Amino acid sequence: MRYSLITAVAAVGMIAVSAHAQNVSLSPTYGTIALNSGFSPDPYVVSLDAGGSISASNIGCTGYIANAPDLRLNYRAGDSLPLIISVSSEADTTLVINTPNGGWACNDDGGEGSNPSIRFSAPQSGQYDIWVGTYSSGGIRSADLHISELYSQ
Repeated sequence: MRYSLITAVAAVGMIAVSAHAQNVSLSPTYGTIALNSGFSPDPYVVSLDAGGSISASNIGCTGYIANAPDLRLNYRAGDSLPLIISVSSEADTTLVINTPNGGWACNDDGGEGSNPSIRFSAPQSGQYDIWVGTYSSGGIRSADLHISELYSQ
């Protein structure tokens, strides 16, 4: 009985470690930006390298991402505009976002072609940690991250 309990505790410990592979406490690779509703220019675009060695499947998402966020967005929402975060790339990219309430949002092909897009119709004010991944493992690809209140890429 004692051996089974130790094994169970060890297994739970391994699950907890893998569930925190995306580390929101790390400094974002491409920095932190602050945008207030009504920002200009719209879209706000950040060129970056998509992908990483960590499977996002441990949080229920698709693709391969880095440990640290690519970009941290501190956003102050307005009364009526959505927040749209999307990616444009020649590669098959994915999008993973840790939202202000600590939840996860992810998308694979919701944008144009094989590019992802996530629309928050009634966005919360707060911190959005954003990862741009690649659908397949083993590569880093050029991509543009678009943040908009008007349209998605």
